[in-house]
Amino acid sequence: MSVSGKTEDIVENRKNRKRTALFFVLGCIWMLQGCALKEQFGDLLTEALKQDETKLKQDEEDTGEFVQPQKPEDTEQAKPVTISGETEAAPQLEAEDGEYAAYYAYRTLDDKIKPVYQTVLRTILEHGEKAELPTTDVDVLEEAYKAVCADNGGLFWMSGYVYTQYTRGGELIGMDFTPKYTMDYEERERIQQQIDASAQELLAGISITDSDYEKAKYVFEILVQNVDYDASSENNQNIISTFLNRATVCQGYACGTQYLLRLLGIESAIVNGNANGESHAWNLVKLDGEYYYMDTTWGNSRYLDSSEEMEKYVNYNYLAVTSEEISRTHRFENSFLLPECNSVQNSYFIRENRYFEQWDPQAVGALLTDTWSSGGGSMAVKFANGELFRQALEYFIMEQHIAEYCENISSVYYLEDAQLYVLTFHL
Repeated sequence: MSVSGKTEDIVENRKNRKRTALFFVLGCIWMLQGCALKEQFGDLLTEALKQDETKLKQDEEDTGEFVQPQKPEDTEQAKPVTISGETEAAPQLEAEDGEYAAYYAYRTLDDKIKPVYQTVLRTILEHGEKAELPTTDVDVLEEAYKAVCADNGGLFWMSGYVYTQYTRGGELIGMDFTPKYTMDYEERERIQQQIDASAQELLAGISITDSDYEKAKYVFEILVQNVDYDASSENNQNIISTFLNRATVCQGYACGTQYLLRLLGIESAIVNGNANGESHAWNLVKLDGEYYYMDTTWGNSRYLDSSEEMEKYVNYNYLAVTSEEISRTHRFENSFLLPECNSVQNSYFIRENRYFEQWDPQAVGALLTDTWSSGGGSMAVKFANGELFRQALEYFIMEQHIAEYCENISSVYYLEDAQLYVLTFHL
């Protein structure tokens, strides 16, 4: 990212050469701090119960026997949430793919891993103590668990798992899965009700019948506007911090984004990786049948610039971007396959007519004038290539032609995103 400098100069008003104005160009530092993402998959603790074949007896109690997962007696924990008069029930768990097919990460799994995913998710949703797994492969379990976490950002009562392997005569014969919970079922239910109320409040301004783009943009905006970036917030690796504390880090933003999008009927998965040398999390989303990436954390201007010299605003650079675009700054570390996102139909800049494939200073200037005459605020434009981006930066900022479009302006903050060719003005 470029770091813009600070300059001070006298700007001649080209519309009225009889007047001049003192003009301060203050470049905001584009610092993308890492988001203190903790390892979400917990300690993969092995409780290997190795038995010597000579000590095994036919009447041996429990050792080597499995705890069978029980089917739910009720669906109280999966009650529907009302959103703008509509409801979105939690998936019903079935032996075959069934409703699991709605989960992106699940669909990418090998057939031998899918049954493990189902057992893990069913056990967690039932708040079960232990379950026999249809595998003895630790790597298969880990891959299934990571996929469950990617598909289900609402599992706020989980903090990892323990597996127990069983052997007989030196041969591995079975493995159990034991979730690690941070609370009992009663507390979970109480907190779930609070989260439901918070989510309902946040989604009050959007309808299930709105377009996919409108839903994604709304969720992006509402989380940035209502949730602060704060590495010291409690429970910042789950949605408790997002919806109850209203302060979180990238994992909480990604989980909260997926949680709200699912309530609105939008498919989404949590993507983990690295950005600017630090662990990070963001989202894969499906809009109108095409996949895009969203990074709600980077949508928070305070995350990009912690100087607090101006109020927090929504930075739209990473709302619905392609694989090629996000790969310029993000590195993927997912265990499941991700699609090639190459559609731009629902890009913020294209949908909002702020994307320029050729040099058109008058069109950019008109957007500046509209923002300035409406009382100011942030206004971002995106260019098709680096040459156009640099031309705009030189013309509007360095040569200060912005004064021609914003009458009597005396100062402006600007952000340069040289990776995505986005220039953001805060007037």
